Amino acid sequence: MGYIKTSKQRAHLKSLAMGLDPIFQVGKASLTPEVTEAIREAFNTRELIKIGVLKNCMDDPRELGEIIAERTGSELVQTIGKKIVLYKRDIKNPKIEL
Repeated sequence: MGYIKTSKQRAHLKSLAMGLDPIFQVGKASLTPEVTEAIREAFNTRELIKIGVLKNCMDDPRELGEIIAERTGSELVQTIGKKIVLYKRDIKNPKIEL
């Protein structure tokens, strides 16, 4: 944890995330253990993940992002509207240079 140290690094991750589609969606059931585990497993194959929060989810996307980051050992890059971007550096084989 703590790989994003400067605003320049965060800006770089944000620019990379712009081209990503959300691979997970959080809906009415909010953040279930299954969704958290699926996100954790997704970090085995990628370092940057975008998550969509559906309109029927009553939770604040920013709070959800912070909770997911804490539970998955990742870092919250940004929350824009109903989109959450998370980053977790691959220790053995980093793909994104910060």
